[in-house]
Amino acid sequence: MNIVKSFCAAAACGCAVLAAAGEGLADAENGETDEESAVCIEAGLKIDSRYLTYSLIEGKDPIVTPSLCITFFDWVYVGGEAFIDVTKGNGKRGGYGNRAGKVTTYDPAVGIAHEFSLGETLGTLALDFDYIYEFIPRHKGSMNDTQYFDLRLKLKDLWLEPLLWIERDFMLDDGTYVNLELGHTFPLVGEGENATFAFRPSVAQGFGNKQRTRGYDLAQSHAGLMDGIVKGEFTWRLGDHAKIVAYAAYCDYWFDRSLRHGARARNAGWGKGCDHSWNFVGGVGVAFEF
Repeated sequence: MNIVKSFCAAAACGCAVLAAAGEGLADAENGETDEESAVCIEAGLKIDSRYLTYSLIEGKDPIVTPSLCITFFDWVYVGGEAFIDVTKGNGKRGGYGNRAGKVTTYDPAVGIAHEFSLGETLGTLALDFDYIYEFIPRHKGSMNDTQYFDLRLKLKDLWLEPLLWIERDFMLDDGTYVNLELGHTFPLVGEGENATFAFRPSVAQGFGNKQRTRGYDLAQSHAGLMDGIVKGEFTWRLGDHAKIVAYAAYCDYWFDRSLRHGARARNAGWGKGCDHSWNFVGGVGVAFEF
């Protein structure tokens, strides 16, 4: 599961659907029902400067990610995304071979996403639960597919918006990863969720159990605090059906020395300039809602 997904403010399908689906609700004031609200579609394309998983290097060069998601009745969605290498430099680790211009991973998903009112104090809870099958094409050597359950819970109306992400890999390393993010959205042009231009700074911290840290060569039997992330994100809405999102982030293994050493050793396998536990990453993406 690619941590780059969390940098773009949403999972490939679920959280993006929450924004799109709300626009297709029934018009209660006029007593009319929008027939198009039964199905909502979001298509996206983004590029990240580096391919990261839990802030660990999976490809030191840029990665392109097209995505598509279809949601039904503001509840159930299906979709997925693909990760495409764009340079020859991403084939040095893991037995993939030269993956330039090739899809490294397909992530089809199915899930449920909805928003619930929790009253004036807590506001709106956005829930997203999905199943993902991560298919890894065998460009060279033997690489293992895996499967995930992901749960995301976000309180949208608080000034400091908490986002809890729990991921369970039940096929490859049988590991669990938990990430808590705190951030706030500042409308710069316009107001509220539909502001034309907005900026959202955030900070996040991940935790992995021993199966997860072992699976990523960080430690053999040691659970602990994994990657910390500081991120700034800009969203520019181009009317009602399109938006551009750009971000920059810094990530490192701040709090656990042994995991930090493991991250440094793992990243060093990518060669000169990668022998450290920290990374700077940035990206830009465009999404269209129908």
